[in-house]
Amino acid sequence: MTIAHIIILLATGTGVGFASGLLGLGGAFIMTPVQYLIFTNMGLPTDIAIKLAFGTSLLVVLPLAASGAWRHSKKGAVWWRAAFVMGGCGLVFAFGGATLSTHLPGTALKIAFGAVILASAIRMLTARTSRTEAEPRDNPWLWVAWAIPIGFISGVFGIGGGILIIPVTVLALRFKMHNAVATSLAIMLFISAGGVIGYLINGLGVPGLPDFSIGYVNLESWALLAVTGVGTAQLGAITSHKLPAKQLRYIFIAVMLYMGLKMLGVFDWLGWPL
Repeated sequence: MTIAHIIILLATGTGVGFASGLLGLGGAFIMTPVQYLIFTNMGLPTDIAIKLAFGTSLLVVLPLAASGAWRHSKKGAVWWRAAFVMGGCGLVFAFGGATLSTHLPGTALKIAFGAVILASAIRMLTARTSRTEAEPRDNPWLWVAWAIPIGFISGVFGIGGGILIIPVTVLALRFKMHNAVATSLAIMLFISAGGVIGYLINGLGVPGLPDFSIGYVNLESWALLAVTGVGTAQLGAITSHKLPAKQLRYIFIAVMLYMGLKMLGVFDWLGWPL
């Protein structure tokens, strides 16, 4: 890696950590495009670059989600029962999704990744918010039903799942926004662990991986992203409780729209340097 690559990853870790604590995201949807661009700039082919970005991002999600969940838990915002049920189920299916992903073409994964993010953003933007008096759905079987596709999709695209968990918990399970953000981080602890194991095991022995890689996980990139991200995740979580739920929701949607369009290559097609 060059000095420029190192600076970019450190800066990305800072922003991702803050976004993780603020919005209940793992930040993989930000880390993946950045790492993908760096890995391809280093000369790695698309197939290896995108899978390496997926696996490494999931490993970064672990400490970031733990940091943010701890802070939110101190505020009493994490619904741990829902987190254990959805997270445990999601872990198993995230491993399966990651295993499948390692056998799919990298270019297709990149485009599909952008499409999933964009679709989630549009759904959350156009859906009506739950009425504040509506009670959250306390149904473990319903939680499991949603956790299966969330875990599987998260594993396929190397994300902690927050970008899917937030819309589901807010729109389908009727969580209040602040509880959805907090519980999402706790669920991601499990999902990211399952995904990391899948990318690590299925990447062992793959030729052409860069130095400091174990399967589809690059420890050098992981360390640079995580070292700055853990601290700023605390700051993001603190800030989250000071923002109105409506404002928090629109920040979340705006970030999703940008990264979805970025991964689909829309800005490149338009010639916009974004």
